[in-house]
Amino acid sequence: MIEGTRMPKKKTPADTENEATKGAQAEEAPEEKAAALPAAETPVPSPALALPPAPEAEEPVVIVDVEEVSKPDTEGMFNKDAWSPKTSLGKRVKAGNVTSIDQILDARERILEAEIVDALMPGLKTELLMVGQAKGKFGGGQERVFKQTQKKTREGNKPSFSTVAALGNEDGYIGIGFGKARETVPGREKAIRNAKLNIIRIRRGNGTWQDTGNEPNTIPFAVSGKCGSVKVTLMPAPRGTGLCIGDECKKILRLAGIKDVWSKTEGETKSKMNVLYALFEALKKLMEMKVLANDEKSLCIVEGSLAKAE
Repeated sequence: MIEGTRMPKKKTPADTENEATKGAQAEEAPEEKAAALPAAETPVPSPALALPPAPEAEEPVVIVDVEEVSKPDTEGMFNKDAWSPKTSLGKRVKAGNVTSIDQILDARERILEAEIVDALMPGLKTELLMVGQAKGKFGGGQERVFKQTQKKTREGNKPSFSTVAALGNEDGYIGIGFGKARETVPGREKAIRNAKLNIIRIRRGNGTWQDTGNEPNTIPFAVSGKCGSVKVTLMPAPRGTGLCIGDECKKILRLAGIKDVWSKTEGETKSKMNVLYALFEALKKLMEMKVLANDEKSLCIVEGSLAKAE
């Protein structure tokens, strides 16, 4: 026996069995690994690379002529059918027995419902007059529609707002109303309602010798009205003169349908409400003055609306 070499070991039956089991496990391992791996996903194309859908055939557009139907603006309009009158005059107006405001004014009946004026004279114009003044240093605040006053009580100051509204149709009818409330909106509504209740009819004509036209653009004769210490005098003026009076009084005369007038004021004219009330009293006297039939023709006097006179 040569030194340095080893003889191979003889295999025993137990060794052969161990080799056989190891070989079987080695053959089964690749199949288990393959089953454990997840299935390969099919590649999904990205949306950027996706092709756009094929365009569909556009249907032909058919143009049909449709008549435009204009809907009436019923907002703010008076609904006579929904009105339930409470006075005998209001019931006669709703029944159709009274069809004109002149019938009420000629009979000197008192209007106690503002809806009577809304039913007989739709489309009246309203103006809120500047009777107040905003707070400012040295009394230099801007003019305001509402005049604010305060009542001192133990609980604190209780403010109230008052205003004056003028209402007319610019054709011989005018009304002025005063309203006062704790808030501005109720005060305004009160003033407009009272203006409708105080509506009057005036006379217009051409009472100046400087104008020989037949258009009733001014008043037929001079009239004056007074309230407190304020006195307002209105005088007829020729065509083109305009309204020579204060700005707030101009609004009242425009609503009454007067285009040209001269005026004169006396007294404490800083109290604006007294000036407005004095002007309204002067307009009332236009109907109180007795006029002869010959003077009506020479002065071109028209009572109320011009359309009725024609």
